[in-house]
Amino acid sequence: MQQQQQQQKMLSGQLYLPLCRELSNQRKRAKALCYEYNHSHPDQKGKKQQILSKLLASSNKAVIEADFHCDYGYNIHLGKNFYANHHCTILDGATVTIGDNVMLGPMVNISTSSHPLSQQLRMQGFATAKPITIQNNVWIGMGVQILQGVTIGENSVIAAGAVVNRDIAANTMAAGVPAVAIKQLG
Repeated sequence: MQQQQQQQKMLSGQLYLPLCRELSNQRKRAKALCYEYNHSHPDQKGKKQQILSKLLASSNKAVIEADFHCDYGYNIHLGKNFYANHHCTILDGATVTIGDNVMLGPMVNISTSSHPLSQQLRMQGFATAKPITIQNNVWIGMGVQILQGVTIGENSVIAAGAVVNRDIAANTMAAGVPAVAIKQLG
């Protein structure tokens, strides 16, 4: 019961203990599926799709280049025509919803997870997770970091190397650390 309570706390955005047995086992399952995916031959597209369908909440025939890593998988919802270049990591303690026609450059990190500012709570092993939403027709450049609780509006472009720690409006080009709007698109 205590283990399920930690998962419920994680999914509801409360402080939770990620190192509990149940969550550790769920991450171990995801790591095994990621390993199998990353070590599949590139020509084995059918096998790769089967692995993604076991791993992710929804994948809609996504194309994800190796190496791909995630924490749980079951919190990741991918729209149609999704593409992630090499070395994508999604830490999905909370829901990650990605719309249709989204492209990620290489080395993109998406993290719903964080740790409390309180040293005492960090020392006790607590974490938090808040959902991330990337709407339709978004292009995320190489090396972008997307942090917890963020929504990126449709038709937006996030420039390479940006750190997105707040919402980005639709039809916006954002760049920098932290990412800020630099241009309206369309």
